[in-house]
Amino acid sequence: MKYKFIDLFCGIGGFRQAFDELDCECVFSSDIDKYANITYEANFGQMPHGDITQIAESAIPQFDILLAGFPCQPFSYSGRNEGFEDKTRGTLFFDIVRIIKHHKPKMFLLENVKGLKSHNSGETLRTIEETLIKLGYHVSWSIIDSLKFGVPQKRERWYCVGFDKEIEFEFPKGKNIIPKLKDIISDEYNHDESLKLTDFEISRIDYHFESKEIRVKHDNSKYAPNTKKGKNGIYSFQKADGSLRFHVGDVAKTQIQEAFYSCLDTYACTIIANRTPKLWDLKRKLSVREAARLQGFPDDFIFPVSKNQAYKQLGNSVVVPVIKAIGEKMLNSYQNERKTSNLFSQISMAFR
Repeated sequence: MKYKFIDLFCGIGGFRQAFDELDCECVFSSDIDKYANITYEANFGQMPHGDITQIAESAIPQFDILLAGFPCQPFSYSGRNEGFEDKTRGTLFFDIVRIIKHHKPKMFLLENVKGLKSHNSGETLRTIEETLIKLGYHVSWSIIDSLKFGVPQKRERWYCVGFDKEIEFEFPKGKNIIPKLKDIISDEYNHDESLKLTDFEISRIDYHFESKEIRVKHDNSKYAPNTKKGKNGIYSFQKADGSLRFHVGDVAKTQIQEAFYSCLDTYACTIIANRTPKLWDLKRKLSVREAARLQGFPDDFIFPVSKNQAYKQLGNSVVVPVIKAIGEKMLNSYQNERKTSNLFSQISMAFR
């Protein structure tokens, strides 16, 4: 059976890439970002529909699996009743709820930031769980780090799966082998001047390694004296894994991080929309292609947009190998349960 899925808040298609590889069929996609839609269409041959809040659930084709990396918003309770529609109205999660309620898909997979677990003192997550359970779904969630799934990036995210019946499901654990940035680096980009760190950054890095101190104090005279940097200064410290950290404040490790540089023999920090990982040993940031590898996209994935847009789109994307591993578990668990149910039905019929 070829499962059909919809791709909500689809971005550039990280969910789609994973579930296409699992031989599922996308019947609907939606995102409000016009530049992300351009990249999505260039790679998948379909232009996503626009703002999901303006699309009626009845206008969406029938499907088996709902996929969504939805934005996290605080839920308001003032003057509301206790129904799930009232609790989630005004948020983008409400649109997921109304679509699930109407179509009653076999399963869903949701993704969000790790902080959802404690957002609004845990009330947001409780509302999400209660709402999905009230819709008749068996729900489980986990925080998963992409480092265990073949990409050299520490990216912890919240993942939630739901099934329309009780399913024996266990999230994939990945591997204990931690990949390194040198696994995805291409030497051809080492001479790209547009990727080079600024002279200021390079001078600070050089100053750190020229110093004989473990934790190095940098010149803070260039900062206004009434600012945190001016008052407390900047310190640098090389971590045990080889990465280099600059922080504001005294020598305590708990002070505000100002800059972070990885190196070839370690992994990258989380790539986000306005931050592309940088390497102190190569004295450059990652190229768009390398950043795409950091998110698990294949090398034939194209970006017909500006570099700034491409970095932003990748920072907002899901990690493809993580989604694929979870999706494979979901499909296998659902199919195994169906086979077991059919077997019990046949045995039951035989004894009648």
